[in-house]
Amino acid sequence: MRGSVMGTAVTLAAGALLTAAMTTATAGVPANATTPPRTTASQPVLVDCLWHRTVRPDDFLLACGDGNSRLTGLHWDRWSPGGATAVGVNMVNDCKPYCAAGTFHAYPVTVRLVGAKTWTKHPEFQRFSQLSLTYPGARPDGYQQIMTYPLWD
Repeated sequence: MRGSVMGTAVTLAAGALLTAAMTTATAGVPANATTPPRTTASQPVLVDCLWHRTVRPDDFLLACGDGNSRLTGLHWDRWSPGGATAVGVNMVNDCKPYCAAGTFHAYPVTVRLVGAKTWTKHPEFQRFSQLSLTYPGARPDGYQQIMTYPLWD
């Protein structure tokens, strides 16, 4: 009986830690943050993992499933149908000894968005289809200097 109670307690604690990590990573925009510009059909949008469209976001979650990689402090130099560029920081969890107990590390990056295409879910909008990160210095273990990711449709 005692083993069963202990196992349940460990499972509940692990679930609480995972929920806390996910809530922190996907928390909404703080009340004092500036509102992103309204999207219009004339400019491409960046679609996040919750299917929201944004233009020039300050932050962007890359790892939707676990929140272990996100872009923060984004400063956009360019935003047009031909592409968008920004500088910011990639916050990546080292997951050591495991992700819930891992540490987030900051890596400066240049962000590039390309491939404006019709958004299947909302055909009146063009959405960027590819994101690349360039690490000018240090980068997470296992990452290349340039990492390219497809974006949600």
